[in-house]
Amino acid sequence: MDWSEVVEALERRIGHVFADRTLLERALTHSSVGDGAVKVRHNERLEFLGDRVLGLLASERLLALYPEAREGEMSPRLANLVNGKACARVGRRLDIGAALRMSGSASRMGVRDNDNALGDAVEALMAAIYLDGGLDAARGFFDQSWGEEFAQLEQPRAKDSKTRLQEWAMGQRLPVPAYSVIEQTGPDHAPRFTVEVAVRGYQSERGEGGSRREAEKAAASAMLLKQEGKT
Repeated sequence: MDWSEVVEALERRIGHVFADRTLLERALTHSSVGDGAVKVRHNERLEFLGDRVLGLLASERLLALYPEAREGEMSPRLANLVNGKACARVGRRLDIGAALRMSGSASRMGVRDNDNALGDAVEALMAAIYLDGGLDAARGFFDQSWGEEFAQLEQPRAKDSKTRLQEWAMGQRLPVPAYSVIEQTGPDHAPRFTVEVAVRGYQSERGEGGSRREAEKAAASAMLLKQEGKT
């Protein structure tokens, strides 16, 4: 699948077909593309606007959902909806990383699944939709893509496998787990990673995924399963 097909698939997931394709391309362009001699318009300025549009839409929705809540109750909820981690989670659910344009070196370093890169791209995409289709289009994207974030507002977040493995290692008085990329295959826009996790005194385990982070979680899960099987 070439990049144009990946972008068209993303448009279907977000529910908006761009009239101005240059806006979409700019929203999906990471700053690393401009590392060379040729200047490229990347997504940082769109990110600035998208952050403000996102804050407006999230505030609007919170006021409707919690008509009796005081400002002091609303602010932490708003922060949970618009922070970088929340935007990165939205980006992963949209698989926006596969559509990002970035340098080959940045992709090999795992930036395609980096929280900051994903969160920034989601904010830039929000701005691009707003500029291309207006506030109603941006609201439609927000309502569709942030549903899971609203569902989790009042729920404690489950710990991921990397966090649980680190806590297990600390409980055994061991150094934190060490992760290393063993192999990366596939094109830059759809890489496949194999990662190994090592904990001192224990057999290392491997995991695979479409991003370095995903592969690290798979490796951590494999080690946790091995240790749980021994208890």
